[in-house]
Amino acid sequence: MINKKIGVLLLFALLVSFGAKAQRATSMRINEVLVINEDNYVDDYGKRHAWIELFNSSAGTVNIQGCFLTNDKNNPKKYPIPKGDVLTLIPPHQHTLFWADGEPNRGTFHVNFTLDPSTENYIALYDADGKTLIDEVVIPALQKADVSYGRTIDGHGEWATLQKVTPSTNNVTLDSNEKIDNFKANDSLGIGMTLTAMAVVFTGLFLLFIIFKQIGKFSIAASKRNAQKASGSTSAVAANIGQESGEIFAAIGAALYEMSDDNHDIEHTVLTIRKVQRAYSPWSSKIYGLREVPKK
Repeated sequence: MINKKIGVLLLFALLVSFGAKAQRATSMRINEVLVINEDNYVDDYGKRHAWIELFNSSAGTVNIQGCFLTNDKNNPKKYPIPKGDVLTLIPPHQHTLFWADGEPNRGTFHVNFTLDPSTENYIALYDADGKTLIDEVVIPALQKADVSYGRTIDGHGEWATLQKVTPSTNNVTLDSNEKIDNFKANDSLGIGMTLTAMAVVFTGLFLLFIIFKQIGKFSIAASKRNAQKASGSTSAVAANIGQESGEIFAAIGAALYEMSDDNHDIEHTVLTIRKVQRAYSPWSSKIYGLREVPKK
């Protein structure tokens, strides 16, 4: 029991340590750099400057406040990232952009140094202690205008000249669909796609036919079973006819007599004729009209 509790505590401590590690700034990576920005992304002031992109390679949100960006190996604390800005919270697998314009008074994401396109540019990210190096890169000299230098895979790949500039987004983006391109190359008239679509439709219809046919067979079999059960019950009743006792017939006869006796009045077979006398009244006589006064 004690060993089990110790194992649970160790597992909990391990998970906590992994979670804490995921929240540390050490999971941040320098991901892409554009040295010469002539006709590319603009900052929040509408200006074009060199920029540095950082990427959160962890599965947790990382706060980079208090960390340092620098372009000088001898001065790791050259630009301290300000504290208290909610935008320094970088969600998991997301990017953030710093402008190398040498104007830190413009905001948190404007560093106090610039990049020189004529020479190599050293860029490094240090942890909040100013001593722990998180990531560094050397950008080769003579970079082309509006062509960035970055990782082939966000946060992990090798550094290379990128075919497309991707500030604040993935360095590898798909502009086409491989399956569609394959169809275009091998089936330019669309015959194969048409046959495939028809095959799918007819297959679906065939499956529906099979399903409904089986349902029909099941329904017919169930109806036959119910009919057999009903005929069996009728046969049992017919087999019992003629086996009733005399008391049953007597009771039935008595009930019929009582019912017929209640429905008719008592009739006599003797006919009697009685003479009815009427008092004559001239008012009821038909020999007088309405215009003639009756005579007494």
